Amino acid sequence: MKFRIEKDTLGSKKVPADAYYGIETVRAIENFPVSGIKAHQRLIWATVAVKMAAAEANITLGKLKKKIGKEIVRAAREVMEGRFMDQFAVDVFQAGAGTSHNMNANEVLANRALEFLGKEKGEYSTVHPHDHVNMSQSTNDVFPTAMYIAALSLTDELIPVLNSFKNALKTRSKEFHGILKPGRTHLQDAVPIRLDQVFDAYASSIEKNILSIEKAKDSLREVSLGGTAVGTGINTGPGYRKLVVERLSKITSLYLRPAGDPVEATQNPTAVLILSGALRELAVNLIKIANDLRLLSSGPRTGIGEINLPPVQPGSSIMPGKVNPVMAEMINMVAFEVIGNDLTITMATQASQLELNVMMPLMAFNILQSLEILKNSIRVFTDRCISGITANPARCRELNEMSLGLATILSPYIGYEASAEVAKEAFKSGKSVRDIILEKGILSKKKLGEILDPFVVTGGKQTWFKGPRGQGLK
Repeated sequence: MKFRIEKDTLGSKKVPADAYYGIETVRAIENFPVSGIKAHQRLIWATVAVKMAAAEANITLGKLKKKIGKEIVRAAREVMEGRFMDQFAVDVFQAGAGTSHNMNANEVLANRALEFLGKEKGEYSTVHPHDHVNMSQSTNDVFPTAMYIAALSLTDELIPVLNSFKNALKTRSKEFHGILKPGRTHLQDAVPIRLDQVFDAYASSIEKNILSIEKAKDSLREVSLGGTAVGTGINTGPGYRKLVVERLSKITSLYLRPAGDPVEATQNPTAVLILSGALRELAVNLIKIANDLRLLSSGPRTGIGEINLPPVQPGSSIMPGKVNPVMAEMINMVAFEVIGNDLTITMATQASQLELNVMMPLMAFNILQSLEILKNSIRVFTDRCISGITANPARCRELNEMSLGLATILSPYIGYEASAEVAKEAFKSGKSVRDIILEKGILSKKKLGEILDPFVVTGGKQTWFKGPRGQGLK
């Protein structure tokens, strides 16, 4: 391998001759061989967008020579289009605050700009990573701004996926309208509920999650860019802060605004914590829905079996014909990871000390991973599971008839004590509550049918349903 020699404030080092990164990136590669995981491409995209905005603002303000600035902008545009991603080589577990990541970007853009100017890589007297690419910036305002932009753009992709998920649940609800099934509390028989009500509830919970995420998303729009090292804006020109955020908004097509208090914003990157909390709430709901689907589809012959999940792959290497609820299992694992990421983000956020939180690389890694895996997993969960769920009306009817929860419905008519006796006798004999009531002549068949009407017992009215009345209980 051929090398070039570069110098920094600590001395000299060999840099691969064809590398667009430089000496500070080499030091970071040597210092942090930790996970082998590199920066998320969306974070790289956001970082070079910041560099582009800063170069444009500095050209406008007369701080940066146009000849140099336009080549930095040109280099940044290439990276934003997906080129040179392999040149961002620093591990996600790195120097605090993201200095290594920021310098990696500065060096790549500087060396690419040098090529445009007909110079060799490393000839930093012409285009310097610090003096030119990093002009009017500090890692302390670049990294959190890039982190917010990356999270904001991924959140914008997650929300449509969540809406599709919610709509798929609503579609299943319409298909399952009027199918009465046993409710269960404490995993024991409870009063009846309709299958459409169950899926409507799932959709409602996701709607609440969407609203929470939308609210959290707005906090990401307030960026500390222009505050530089500690939020005071040192080494920037008059008007820079407002101008650079305006340019960044245009470049990213995201509505951004300068932080109201840039000192506070430098100390506390809490917008990530707020978003992570909303994602944690979503993860908890996903676990509930996935676990319910696994229980309701359990069997298919020895479990509950009220619904069928679409078979997508064989479920066992030893048991022929076995099909497992793999999509629901996958979504559970993703949700567990998101909850773990939220705890990490919480710990990293509270670790802020004095004028800076230096744990931002860890925050960025976790929030972007959470957004990415939620977006991808919910999309396939919707397509390969939710959209293909079917009901087993006969099984729902059978289990509902045998449920001791029906005794509760009779309590207002025959009293609590009598209803309890009916439930106990049904349990001992193996007969249904309906059979016991009719055998003992407690209520007439007509009266019992009216009391146990599917839409009456589930809080609705028969007139609400325009089609067949469901399987009924009469």
